[in-house]
Amino acid sequence: MASSRKPTQSQSPAKPGPKPKAKAKAKLKSKPESKAKAKARPTPTPDPVAIEVEVKVAEVLQVVAELAVDDRWAEAVAHLRSLDARWAERIAKVGPCRLEARPDRFGTLVRAIVGQQISSKAAASIDRRLREIAGDPHNPEGILEAGFDGLRAAGLSGVKARYILNLAEAVRSGQVPLDEFHEWEDEAIVASLTAIKGVGPWTAEMFLIFGLLRPDILSVGDLGIRAGLKDHHGLEALPTPKQCRELTETLRPYRTVAMWYLWQEIDAPKPKS
Repeated sequence: MASSRKPTQSQSPAKPGPKPKAKAKAKLKSKPESKAKAKARPTPTPDPVAIEVEVKVAEVLQVVAELAVDDRWAEAVAHLRSLDARWAERIAKVGPCRLEARPDRFGTLVRAIVGQQISSKAAASIDRRLREIAGDPHNPEGILEAGFDGLRAAGLSGVKARYILNLAEAVRSGQVPLDEFHEWEDEAIVASLTAIKGVGPWTAEMFLIFGLLRPDILSVGDLGIRAGLKDHHGLEALPTPKQCRELTETLRPYRTVAMWYLWQEIDAPKPKS
């Protein structure tokens, strides 16, 4: 007679386990198929609509960047426009202030020395040749490697060549920490730069304006600014440095922007007679 007792735990039949080998084989078989599909997949062709969208986005970003520059000086422009009708007319003629910082601080100083007492056109020509000889962008190592003869070959006078070599050595040695100047006060920067032979107040002021965008810089040694103030105020002669400071007192704290507008008048093409 068959027993009616249920099997004990030890007598329970074993449940069938997983079959890892079968799965592994299945995976191995699937790999060649996926590679074959990847090889057979056609190369996607450029989508003209997507390309057009990318171009439009780039254009919009450019406009946004330009508006950001304009907005940076909007308060300064509004201040100047409110002073008198002459400033309002000048601003209306030139348009928004487009003053932007130059990314190369060392190059800003080099160009300032190059441009001392010569025309903008001559300075641009010399600067271009200097970059061809000593490297673009300007850098202390390239300037020092070019040496005095190399700088003279670019069209610089002997005096300016020595000045630029002095600057390059001061920056390379760490005497002038250009990368830290954004944390310094204006007066401290001018003192540090003018300690270099060949770097005067005008060069230091140009650095504060074009290198760091300091908003309230007045360069009383700039002939263009003196001529612009003479014309703006209807003077018979160029104002002295002291008179320049007195005439621009109401322009504070935006004398940098005022100088920029005066420079635009000088650089604007003269109408043909």
